Amino acid sequence: MDSNYCVVYVTAGSVEEAERIASALVEGRHAACVTVVGPVRSIYRWKGEVERADEVLLIAKTRTEKFEALRAVVKAAHSYEVPEIIALPLEAGEAAYLNWIDENTAD
Repeated sequence: MDSNYCVVYVTAGSVEEAERIASALVEGRHAACVTVVGPVRSIYRWKGEVERADEVLLIAKTRTEKFEALRAVVKAAHSYEVPEIIALPLEAGEAAYLNWIDENTAD
């Protein structure tokens, strides 16, 4: 089990915002890689109403210990009042890939 690693999902309102956030995360070594997927369609409840929006999904690969710093960067750069920032632990992974994450998130 490789609980020292996680993937973090973030949704953004545009490709430009997603790429700006992804670049900040990788350049700051908060994530080794951020995959930008989109557009995706989100249906959610917000302030009592069901909303629909086209969004862009970011999937950041990082070490669990980097989550709080990553979260702070996303919140500072994000346009949403309540951005989606959720981490899912990696249960297993290719050793060479996990080593690559270590190398590219080292301070």
